[in-house]
Amino acid sequence: MTQGTRKNLYVYNGGFLTQGRVRRILDLAGYDIKLGAPDGDDLVGVWGHSPTAPRGETIAARKGNSVVRVEDSFLRSVGLGRDGDPPIGLNIDRNGVHFDPETRSDLEMVLAETPLDDTALLDRARTGIDLMRKHQLSKYNLHDPTLSATKPGYVLVIDQTRKDASIKASGCDSNSFREMLFFALTEHPGARIIIKTHPETSAGHREGYFDKDDENERVTIVDAPISPWALFEGAVAVYTVSSQLGFEAILAGHKPVVLGQPFYVGWGLTDDRKPLQRRQRNLTRAQLFAGAMILYPKWYDPYHDRLCSFEEALATLAALTRTWRDDHKGWQAEDMRLWKRKPLQQVFGSVQPLKFGKPRGQTNRRVMRWAAKGGDGACLVEDGFLRSRGLGADLIAPLSLVIDDLGIYYDATRPSRLEVILNESDGLSDAERRRAAALIARITDAGLSKYNHGQTVVPDLPEGRRILVPGQVEDDASIRLGATDIKTNKDLLAAVRKANPAAKIIYKPHPDVEAGLRPGKVDDADHIADVVLENVHSVAAIEAVDEVWTITSLLGFEALLRDTPVTCLGMPFYAGWGLTDDRAMPITRRTARLDLTALVHGALIAYPRYFDPVTRLPCPPEVIVDRLENDDIPPPGAANRALAKLQGAFASYAFLWRR
Repeated sequence: MTQGTRKNLYVYNGGFLTQGRVRRILDLAGYDIKLGAPDGDDLVGVWGHSPTAPRGETIAARKGNSVVRVEDSFLRSVGLGRDGDPPIGLNIDRNGVHFDPETRSDLEMVLAETPLDDTALLDRARTGIDLMRKHQLSKYNLHDPTLSATKPGYVLVIDQTRKDASIKASGCDSNSFREMLFFALTEHPGARIIIKTHPETSAGHREGYFDKDDENERVTIVDAPISPWALFEGAVAVYTVSSQLGFEAILAGHKPVVLGQPFYVGWGLTDDRKPLQRRQRNLTRAQLFAGAMILYPKWYDPYHDRLCSFEEALATLAALTRTWRDDHKGWQAEDMRLWKRKPLQQVFGSVQPLKFGKPRGQTNRRVMRWAAKGGDGACLVEDGFLRSRGLGADLIAPLSLVIDDLGIYYDATRPSRLEVILNESDGLSDAERRRAAALIARITDAGLSKYNHGQTVVPDLPEGRRILVPGQVEDDASIRLGATDIKTNKDLLAAVRKANPAAKIIYKPHPDVEAGLRPGKVDDADHIADVVLENVHSVAAIEAVDEVWTITSLLGFEALLRDTPVTCLGMPFYAGWGLTDDRAMPITRRTARLDLTALVHGALIAYPRYFDPVTRLPCPPEVIVDRLENDDIPPPGAANRALAKLQGAFASYAFLWRR
C-alpha cells in the first residue's frame, strides 16, 4: 500500500491504541487508525477472532465496510505478548484470518494462487529455514539452549492454550486433544509420548488441555523451556490440533498429524485428519515458507523505524534472542572499573540487571570479568572489533563487546570461543557467507575501523615498497599473551627494518599512546622508520601502503578486509588460518583453512554482541555499521576526557614502575 492509497482503519479494541509497535507497523503499512464510525471505503480493524473482534464485525456489517484482521506474525518476539514483548511483525489480512478455514485468507490465496516458482524467492526460503534452525528460532523464544529432550525415539504431542481461537475456528475442542493423544498412543505402540506445554501455560497465563494427571509410564509432560527444534530432532512423529509448532515441525522435516485445519494443512505436507477439500495444491516446504514468512507478513525494523525484509527481521530477532539466552540467568560482574559499569549494564543487563563485585553468599548467576583481569570459571569480556567512534582510553562506550566462555580472542596460549567458531566455519551456509561478504563491502566502502579515529588525509609518502607498521600499547594483554620474541614497538620497528632494508617503513603509533593515555611511545621512531604517521585514521594509512607488518594489532585484521598483505610477528586471532604470513610459532589448534568471508563471519557476526546506542537494543552488526557510517551516535559526556587523562596517568606510572 503506497502513501497515496492510505486507508482509514477504525478500531474498537484498545490494544490498537496502546500497543505502540502494533500501531506503528499498521501506520507504516498504510493504515491510519481512527476512532468513531467508518464511512465510504473506510476499513474496520479487528484482532483476529479475539473476544473484542465482534465489536468491529458488527459495526462493519451494519455500515457495509470491509474488515481487516490483524494477527502476530509467525516469528513474533523473544518473550510473550502477554508479558509486554512487542511483535517483530504482523499478519494484516484483508480477506480473513490465517487460522480460520471458513474464509480464504490472503495467506491461503498466496499459497493457492501465487506461482511460487521464483528461484531467488525459494532460495531465500530455504535459507530462512536453515537460519531459523541454526538460531533455534520459533514464534516465541524463551528457550534455554542448554536443555534437551530425553533420548530420541519419542512421539511429540503439542498442547495448546484452552479456547484458543484457532482451535474453535477448526471446529475442535477438548475432545480433539483427547483424540490426538489416543491416536499418538495407538499408532505408535510402545513409543514414549512427550506432550509439549504451550509457553503461556508454562508461564501461568492460560491453562492447557493436558496436565500432570495425564502422565503415566508412557506419557510425559514437558513444560521446561526446551527449543522446539531440539524436540523435533528427537521425535519420530508429531501430532497437533492447530498449533503453529505444526508449521515449524514441517520446516524441521516432519509430516505432522493435524486434527484441525490451520493454514499449513491441505498442501501435501501434513497428515490431515480433517481435510480441507478446497486445498488441492501440493507445495514444497520452501514454497510454504515463502508464502507464510516472506510474502504474507509485514516485518518491522526497530532500529530504522521502517518495514523491512524477512531476513532483516530474522537478524533482529536472532540478536534479541541471543541476548536473552546469554543473560537470562543474570551476571555477577567482578572487578569492573566504575566507568565500564554503565555500558556493561546496557549490553548485558537488559534481562536481569548486573550485580557488581563479589557475590554475597551462594548465587546461580554466571560470573564475568574483564578479560585482562582473567579469572578461572569466569566468562571474559572485551571490546569487539567494531567498537566506537573514539578511543576506549577516552572512556568512549563500546558499541560491541565479546563475552567468551573459553578464553579470549587475543590469548594465543589457550583456546577461545572465537577459535572454536572459526575452526567450525566449514559449516557456514551460502547465505551466511553472502552476509559476511556484504558486511566486508559495507565496512570497506564506509572506511570503518575499530575506533574510527584520526585524520583521513595521509601526508605525501616516499616512493617505493611501503610497509605500514602499527604501534601497539606495550602493556596490552594481546602483547603479553600473543607475542613471542618481539614485545615492544621499538623492537618491532627494528625487526621490520632488518627484514626489509630497502622498503619504506611507515610507522603509525597507537592512538591511545599518541593521546598520552597508554604506554608504548618510541622516542626515536623517526630514526628507524622513514615516516611517522601521527593522528591518521588506520584505514587511510592502510590504503596508502603495500603491506602491513605487525605483532598482534587489530590493524592487521583491518588490512585483510582491504586485501592488503599482512605479516604477523605474533599470533593474533586472525593469524594461523592461511590468510597471513606468520613468522611466529604456529598454533596447532587452528586447523581450518579459511577465506576472508569465513574469518569475518566469525569475528564480526558470530562472536561479538552489538548494542545500538539510539534504540538501546541489542542489534545485528549491520546496524552498527549504519550508525558509524552516518555518525548517528549520541556524544559522550563532557567528563570523559578528564577521567581518561587521570586514568592514563595512573596507567603510565604503573607501567614505568613495573619496568
